[in-house]
Amino acid sequence: MEDGNGRRKISLLFLLAVVLASVVSTSAAASASASEKRRHAYAAMMYMGTPRDYEFYVATRVMMRSLSTLRVDADLVVIASADVPARWVRTLEEEDGVKVVTVKNLKNPYEKQGNFNNRFKLTLNKLYAWRLTDYDRVVMLDSDNLFLQSTDELFQCGQFCAVFINPCIFHTGLFVLQPSMDVFKNMLHELDVGRKNPDGADQGFLTGYFPDLLDKPIFHPPANGTKVDGTYRLPLGYQMDASYYYLKLRWSIPCGPNSVITFPSAPWLKPWYWWSWPVLPLGLTWHEQRWKTLGYGEELPVMLIQSAMYLVIMAVTRMARPSLSKLCYNRRPEKSLSFLHAVLKAAAMWSILAAYTVPFFLIPRTVHPLLGWSVYLLGSAAFASIVINAFLLPAVAVLTPWIAIVGTLSVMACPWYSDGVVRALSVFAYAFCCAPFLWASFTKIVGSLQQLLERDAFFPRLGESTQPPEFSKLY
Repeated sequence: MEDGNGRRKISLLFLLAVVLASVVSTSAAASASASEKRRHAYAAMMYMGTPRDYEFYVATRVMMRSLSTLRVDADLVVIASADVPARWVRTLEEEDGVKVVTVKNLKNPYEKQGNFNNRFKLTLNKLYAWRLTDYDRVVMLDSDNLFLQSTDELFQCGQFCAVFINPCIFHTGLFVLQPSMDVFKNMLHELDVGRKNPDGADQGFLTGYFPDLLDKPIFHPPANGTKVDGTYRLPLGYQMDASYYYLKLRWSIPCGPNSVITFPSAPWLKPWYWWSWPVLPLGLTWHEQRWKTLGYGEELPVMLIQSAMYLVIMAVTRMARPSLSKLCYNRRPEKSLSFLHAVLKAAAMWSILAAYTVPFFLIPRTVHPLLGWSVYLLGSAAFASIVINAFLLPAVAVLTPWIAIVGTLSVMACPWYSDGVVRALSVFAYAFCCAPFLWASFTKIVGSLQQLLERDAFFPRLGESTQPPEFSKLY
């Protein structure tokens, strides 16, 4: 009996030892894997104080999620200033798997330069990337990068590597660095002593800090996966300027892998804005990546509410038109009312202009272009219907710009152009053909307003019946 109990105890101890060994080995493997991933990082920065903070927050999330989709072997890091909303930080950490490093904004000593652009005031926060000393290499990114494939081979590059988009000046939208507190402290010292900076931003500072990069060799990742030392130029395929695409409507970059698209264009033509497509063909490519990674859950309710509102406006104004038309009757115009007539004409023209501009600014900026343009066209038609019925204007004349906009979008979105020059000429030719129709609609509107005022629909004489029998059935 005692022998049986002893054997049972030995079996239990053996089983417990096996379980503990399994747990320890699993933990060790997980720790080794985590340690391996912590050697490298893709990093971006985020700060507040511009009119486009939310848009760059969305762009950063899309870029980080796209890197996760590519299964990069690196941590994802966002260097965020202390005033970034806590809700955004939680979303980045909990939903996007990003490590957020909170920093204090670096004071920009170049603010008083004559050519200083205030939107670059906090871009020197990018220097905090050199403080990420937990990593062997960091790829520092701007939020307007669109990754087509993994670029983990960049972690084999040296102490500093960047791409020359401009023939003589490298671009700081993507660069590789080896973190170092000594380098970071030296950079802060250079800021204190006022190192020359042509643009007052990170671009000008870093090009001055690494002045000899143009003379360095092109980086080619070693086949055995080892890291190289020194500074290198990166092939253009790691920062393909979108403007190169617009000329040929295709990529033709032979040097290096075609891995990353960058959009160093005007701020209001960044790819995440809904109006960027079809004005810029690559805008839709960025939104396709957002659709696959982040989606449009935050903007969709707003778009549905706006669409419902526009449909109600169109229905109400249509039902109100018969009662409005009864206000028209023939009268002799009075000279004393000429000023009010001029004001009414101006109000009608400004109302038409507002009908085509107000819906544009009501749409959330980061929605999908197809949804954005659809709601814009619906909204402009709804507001145009108010103008048509309020001023009794001819519908075709008022809606001529609407038709012209639809045609322009169709011409720009056509996918069969041989190159960007043909596309630009086609848009110009279409605009040239539309001009006479727009002018004719303008003259038609002015003539209708004049006819309406001559009938004195809006200014009947006091004490007079508003509907004389002889003119009650004019319309």
